[in-house]
Amino acid sequence: MTVEDLNAEAWTTYGRRQLDHGYMPPVPERLEWAPWKGVGPGTELLGDIAGKRVLDIGSGAGHYAVHLARAHGAQVTAVERSATQHQRATGAHAGTPGVRFVHGDVVDLLRTAEPFDAAYAIGSLAFIDPHRVLPALRDGLRPGAPLVLSLIHTDLHGRGPSTTVGAREQMVRLRDEPPLSTRMWVLAPRLWEDLLAEYGFRVEGIDLLRSSDEDSPVVQQLVRARRLPVRPVHVSSRPRTTRPPVPHAAVGVGAIVLGDQGVLLGRHRHGTFELPGGTVEAGESLETTVVRELAEETGLIARPDDVTLLGTLVDHVDDVVRVTVGAVVHAWQGRPATQPDESVGEWAWYPLDRLPGGLFVCSAQILTAWRPDLPIDHTPAHFTPYGHRTARR
Repeated sequence: MTVEDLNAEAWTTYGRRQLDHGYMPPVPERLEWAPWKGVGPGTELLGDIAGKRVLDIGSGAGHYAVHLARAHGAQVTAVERSATQHQRATGAHAGTPGVRFVHGDVVDLLRTAEPFDAAYAIGSLAFIDPHRVLPALRDGLRPGAPLVLSLIHTDLHGRGPSTTVGAREQMVRLRDEPPLSTRMWVLAPRLWEDLLAEYGFRVEGIDLLRSSDEDSPVVQQLVRARRLPVRPVHVSSRPRTTRPPVPHAAVGVGAIVLGDQGVLLGRHRHGTFELPGGTVEAGESLETTVVRELAEETGLIARPDDVTLLGTLVDHVDDVVRVTVGAVVHAWQGRPATQPDESVGEWAWYPLDRLPGGLFVCSAQILTAWRPDLPIDHTPAHFTPYGHRTARR
C-alpha cells in the first residue's frame, strides 16, 4: 500500500464515522485557512473568482466549494479521493449550482480537465506526494493562476516541520473517536518554497497562523503562490567547430585602492609599479576578479559590492589584443602586505602628486582614465566608460 493509499483509507474511515454521527459542517461565510475561525485572511486570497474555474483539492464535506459558488459566483470542481467524504459532500450539496463534485485522484483529474483559473487546498495537500501533485498543478493551472495552500507546520505535540522532503507518521485526532494514523509531508516553509519554485510557481508569501489560545502549540502555514507564465521557447546556440578559438586576447582588471595617504601600488619583480589586479578567470564576474586578486596580492579583503567598474581599456601588444577593466575599491579590511609566491609585493601608499616612475602601462592607463589630469605618460588605449563613475577622493 502506498503512502497516499494509506491516507485515503484513513480519511475514508474518518468520513464513515462522520456519516454515522450524521455530522455536516455548515457552509461558512468565508474560507477558513486555519482550524480556528476568523484567524488570518479569507477568501480574498483567491482574487476575483466570479465565473472562474476553481479547483478545491481534497474538498472533504464540500462546504468550502459551496461557499465559493454561492457567495462568489465561482465554478468550482471539488475533488476528493475518500469515498465516504465524497458521499458526505454529495449527500448534502448535490445539485448546488456552480459546484461539481468529483470522486478520484486530483492528479488524474488534472490530466484531462481544462486548465483552472485558481486552486486551493485546506489542510489536504500534505497528504499527497509533492513531487507528484505539484507538476500536475503546474500543467493544470493557467499562467498567473493563484494557488493557496493551508498546511500543518507544528502539531499538537509541538513537533515542528521536517527539513527534508519526506512523509512522516502523523496522527489525526478526533473528538470522542480513536486517532487515525496517516503519513504526511509536514515540511518547513523553505522546502515548500523550493518545491513550488522547482515546479513552476512563484511563492508570494508564507504566513504562520496561530490560535488565540497561547497554550496551543499548533501552528498552520499559509502558502500563497502563483503559476508562472509559460517559458518562451529558447533559441539554440552552438560553437562553429569543436576546436577551441585561437588565443589572441588577454583580459585583466586593475583596482584603484585610494587611502588617506594615497593610492596603493606594489612593485613587480621586474621592477614596474602596479595597481592590484590580474587575469580574469573562466566564469568570474569582473567584480569577483577584483576582490580575488586584491586578496591574493595584498591580503586586503573586500566584497563585490565594494567595487565600482570604471570602464574598458583596449590596446595591443604585437598581435595580441589586450583588454583591461579599471575598477575602484571603496571599502576594504586589513593592511596591505607582500603575499607569498606573488610576483607583486612591497605594497605602499603613494600620494597622487608624487607617483613613482616606471608604472606598469595598464596601471597607468587605468589611473589616467580615472583621473585624466594626472601627468602620466603611457601608450594610447581606447577607453569606453561604463554608465557610472566613482567619485574622486
